[in-house]
Order: sequence, then C-alpha cells, then structure tokens
Amino acid sequence: MHTSRAAGGTLAMMAILLFSGCDSNRPAVSTAPQAQPDAAVPADDMPQEFKASIFMSADVERTGDVSPSAGASRSVDADGWREVGRSTRLGDPLPGLDAADLARFAEGRDEFEEIDTVKEGLGPLFNEASCGTCHDAPRGGTTGRVETRFGRVGPNGFDPMVEYGGSLIQDHAIGLVQVGDQHFIYVPETVPAAATVKTGRLTTPLFGLGLVDAVDDATLLQLARLEARYLPATQGTPNLVTEISTGATRVGRFGWKAQVPTLHQFSGDAYLNEMGITNPDFPEESAPQGDHAALAFNPFPTLNDDGGNVDKFFDFMRLLAPPPRGRRSFASEAGGAIFVASGCASCHTPNLVTGNSPVPALSRKVFHPYSDFLLHDMGALGDGIVQGQASGRQMRTAPLWGLSARPSFLHDGRARTPHAAILEHGGQGLTARNRYLRLRVYERYALLAYLKSL
Repeated sequence: MHTSRAAGGTLAMMAILLFSGCDSNRPAVSTAPQAQPDAAVPADDMPQEFKASIFMSADVERTGDVSPSAGASRSVDADGWREVGRSTRLGDPLPGLDAADLARFAEGRDEFEEIDTVKEGLGPLFNEASCGTCHDAPRGGTTGRVETRFGRVGPNGFDPMVEYGGSLIQDHAIGLVQVGDQHFIYVPETVPAAATVKTGRLTTPLFGLGLVDAVDDATLLQLARLEARYLPATQGTPNLVTEISTGATRVGRFGWKAQVPTLHQFSGDAYLNEMGITNPDFPEESAPQGDHAALAFNPFPTLNDDGGNVDKFFDFMRLLAPPPRGRRSFASEAGGAIFVASGCASCHTPNLVTGNSPVPALSRKVFHPYSDFLLHDMGALGDGIVQGQASGRQMRTAPLWGLSARPSFLHDGRARTPHAAILEHGGQGLTARNRYLRLRVYERYALLAYLKSL
C-alpha cells in the first residue's frame, strides 16, 4: 500500500520537522512566500538517518519521544525541540507551566466560563453570552453548536452582503431597551431572502491552540512549498490575511477558512462577533441586520472591553493543553500506517513544530494536530463563503486531534461519524476518499480505530 504518492505525503509532513521552525529570530511581521515551489529542499539533501524514518508512520507519539525509531530525526532533539507535554484530561492546562502561567490559565478559565450581561456590553446582537456555552463539552471542546453564514454570488463574485449584516448571523438579541423616553426592540438576525449562499459553521475545539499560534509563519509557508513540490495534486495554499494589531500580512490558521492569523485576534473576534462585546482590535459594534441607525439605542455605546477580558480568554486558550491520546490497540497502531498510505496525511499533517515562545511549555515543541492549517479545494464540500484569500470551495484542513471528543464533524456538522465525514470529501480530498472506499474491511476498521485514538 506504500505507493509513491503515500511516500511523498510522508516526506512532506516529516520534512517540516527538519527544515522548518529553526530560525531563532521570529520577524516582527511575517512575509509572503519568497520562493517558488522549486525552492523546496530536495529529498537528496536529507540526512540519511532522516531518510530512513520518513517512510515509516509519521506518528512520533507511538513511543512518546522524538528519536528516529519514533519517526523523527535526531536533529530535532539536537536543535532543542521536545515533544510537547500531554495532559491526562481534556480541559487541563499545558503540563510544565510555572506558577505565574498557571494563575493566568485559572483566571482565563474563569473569564471563559463567565456569563456576560447587557451591563457588561453583551449585544445588542450576539450568539451566546459566554465562551463556555459553545465550548464546554468538555471544557475547551465543542458542544456541536452550529452558527449560520450567508452571502450572495453575482457577476462580481461573492458578496458577503454587509448591508444586511453579513456574513455571520447573530441569532440572539437583548430585546427591549429604553433610551430616554424611547423604546426599541432588538431582534435576532435572519438570512435575507436575496442570499444565494447559506451554510452552517460548527464551533471548533480550543485544545492546543497555543501550540498552533506558536508555529512560525515561515514554517507554514515552507510546508506549502513542500506540498507544492512533492504533492501537487493536493497542495495547500496559505490564507494570507491582515493582523489587525500590527497591520502585517500573516498566515491565517484559525477558523474554518484560516481567516484569522493569531490567537489573540481570534479572541477579540469572538468577543465582538459571538458576544457583541467591542474591544481594542474590534471597536465597531456590528449593526443589527446591517441597520446602523438601530445602534442609536445601544445601551452600552462605548468600548465594552478595554482588552483585559480578551487577554484573559487568550491566556486560557493559549495555555490549554492539547487533547490526550485516546485508547490504543493493535488495530489503531496498524491504522496509522493506513492513514499515511491512503493519502490522509497529505493534508492532515501529523507533526508540526513551534518556534520560540515566551512560554517555555510552548517553545520549540513537536506537537500533533493532524492538520497543515492550509487551504484546500474541497469541491462540493466547500461552504461557498469567501474569506480573505479563501475561495468558496476552499477550506482549512480540520485538525483531527481530539476527534473522539466531538459530537459531529465537517464545517457544518453534517457528519455524525468520521466514516461519514470521509465520504463527503471532494475536490483535492477525493482521491483519499476513493482509496478509503477501496480498503478491505479490516483495513478500514483499523483506520477508523486510529482516528478514534487521536
């Protein structure tokens, strides 16, 4: 089953451990790709000990270290990379945090669980009144809450219909308010009749996002070049977006379209768009259904949060441990090799490394998200929404870690099992889907057991 394509997929995902993340000085601003795909490091330049390991399953968690026998070269250890610490329970902080970081995590967790009120800036439109409402099954996971996005496709391409409050629907409202002797009723938004695109967006788990945030932009850009060199049929594309706080062009990695570049911006975005709480990065209130005149009745028209609560939520997410591995068996171990040989690892990259971080538990760590955090054309599985440089057909590769803790799968939650999710794959995921369908019964069982163990 180890076809040349599978070997190439392993090459791309393993080469990232060796050739990326080595720069000790992270630039203040990230850069767009500076080299064409041909500039990727040729396989012939790899150390022999690394070559010997890339044709094995890339799951370095198999033995809990980063030795060559576990699927990574000694240079990883020699350069100071270490396997990230794993908690034993979902929702725990990263292992190895000092007392100050543990205190920040605890304070952030309290903010995460707090239910906000109108007096604190909630609304006037929102989706939920607390971060924990969508992410408490278990804490930091996802309840399976599905939100709605919409838009319109016309002669000039995709229109997010901002004049109607698009593209995100806020399906809760604070209701009746009084300003002086006037009354106004805020009501939830609805999808306008003129919309031609409507899709669900499943709230995503927060586990291990501090590690994702700590990956250097250059690492993801190099991964994109490696995929273009060795896996052109399934190569991913970085979504280059703006970091609001600096104005820099960054590699997006958060959200279903990789439309958000940093975890701090992700936090501020959630406060505004999910809870209606304005903050320094997002100071403008969302107009209900696009009606700016309705904001005249906003009971809290000034900046709702000075950034302190956004920072606390950011700390909680940044210091939240990645999900622990599930139960392993002979079948799940065999399934790891099938995962690679079937082409799943071409996009669901098992291993990434972080750059330098002020938090030692996040600095220069090998971790296992099973995602390249790049955009891929998913054909009919695309949601039709354009965000940043992501087209309507493109979606960010969904991380697979913690898969067994999720109630549903895919961007709109349509799939109730990993098997059903695989069957929905189209576009660049179609070949891997078809290989999955050609697997023998026991091979398919092993692959699904492997996914469940993540």
